[in-house]
Amino acid sequence: MLVTGASGLLGGSVAQRLAEQGYQVTVLQRGASGLQGVHEVRGSLSDPAALARAVKDQDAVIHMAAKVSVSGRHEDFLEVNVRGTQRLLDAAAAAGVTDFLHVSSPSVAHAGASLIGVGAGTADPQHAVGSYAKTKAEAELLVEARGAADLNVLILRPHLVWGPGDGQLTSRIIDRARSGRMPILGSGAALVDTLYIDNAVDAFVAGLRRLPQIAGRRLVLTNGEPRPIGELITGIAAAGGAPAPRLRLSPGLAKGLGAVVERVWALSEKLAGPRADEPPMTKFLAEQLSTAHWFDQRKTQRALDWTPRVSLDQGLALLREHIQATGSVR
Repeated sequence: MLVTGASGLLGGSVAQRLAEQGYQVTVLQRGASGLQGVHEVRGSLSDPAALARAVKDQDAVIHMAAKVSVSGRHEDFLEVNVRGTQRLLDAAAAAGVTDFLHVSSPSVAHAGASLIGVGAGTADPQHAVGSYAKTKAEAELLVEARGAADLNVLILRPHLVWGPGDGQLTSRIIDRARSGRMPILGSGAALVDTLYIDNAVDAFVAGLRRLPQIAGRRLVLTNGEPRPIGELITGIAAAGGAPAPRLRLSPGLAKGLGAVVERVWALSEKLAGPRADEPPMTKFLAEQLSTAHWFDQRKTQRALDWTPRVSLDQGLALLREHIQATGSVR
């Protein structure tokens, strides 16, 4: 089987788990994966020749590669998330791949209002917020269309994956809390679901195993433990030895600031090229930090025959132990 995006935490963890379980795993990414017992193909989603090599003789694809950011040129998101997914779908179908597990995001169906106990709504590129969500929504629709034609397709939407090794959400919360730049919006009481990394890996392995039986489904993956977002942020910061965030902003002010920052960031990148850092606030971040987004997991758990084995509190304890032992989230 082929796993794209194996240089990332989730993709690499899934590929490594599958290899350890005896699967013959090929990984596709631009650099070295650092994984053991896998066959590596170097290349990108923009390279049809590399894709053809990667999908040759594969029976399944787990597509995790994506451009993930809260800023950047829309064209760059289109190239990776939409056109890259289309190229991979075409290559997979041409090579006789039967099963395609696509990694998406709940943001593809989030237009900014609270999501309370909902399932996996239809991807909506028009109303999704930000280039990442819009292009992932477009990609998901492409995958669903191909699923109706010639592939067994399963779409999984993990929500806010965190834990040891996470250089995105987890490290950003800790770093910003240490520097006093991690805000709590409003009361911090909006309920939010997240997903601990070990549970995410378990769910993807279960999805691959169950894919032929549940093809055509889209499922949101979470720990199933909604918590106030202020409590979650404080807990992750504390696991990294950072103080509880003291910065408080109203949601309206944060959204207004986010809109201004986005315009300034876009102008800066237009004049000086892509930036290595990310903006401190965007409209999308403000909405994520101030609205409830938690999901009914009953259908997901039944379909996958899976339940999370690491609770949020256990995950926070494991994160703390990892940071104390290594001195780093990674």
